Amino acid sequence: MNTLIFRTVAPFLTALMLLFSIFILLRGHNEPGGGFIGGLIAVSALAIYGIAYGVAAVRRAIRFHPLSIAGFGLMLSTLSGLLSVFAGVPFMTGLWIAPRLFGVEVPLSTVMSFDIGVYLVVVGAITSIALALEEKESD
Repeated sequence: MNTLIFRTVAPFLTALMLLFSIFILLRGHNEPGGGFIGGLIAVSALAIYGIAYGVAAVRRAIRFHPLSIAGFGLMLSTLSGLLSVFAGVPFMTGLWIAPRLFGVEVPLSTVMSFDIGVYLVVVGAITSIALALEEKESD
């Protein structure tokens, strides 16, 4: 299935799917979506890229080892929950701040950082599994 057309379209499709996964991640607070499904879409994009160009190209594209990405996501999600304990409220209670950046109020929450952590865990863990399976298959 590694045709010239597929190899030509794969980078564009990968970029589009990664953008869509970020959209789903950011939309997940008020609508269906969030870190888990956004991460699955991102892994699907990386899988398409891997089918077209191989495991080495995917490893170069993500720049970090997939398990490091998953570990960082797990740490971020855990810290998001612990921040509420330090604020004197129950574990995993959402906290919000709204700093002003360039005159615009930007609402930030621990809920968002938790979702980003879940996104990174899903991307890192499933990408690691997929790359390991693809490397064994190509041997």
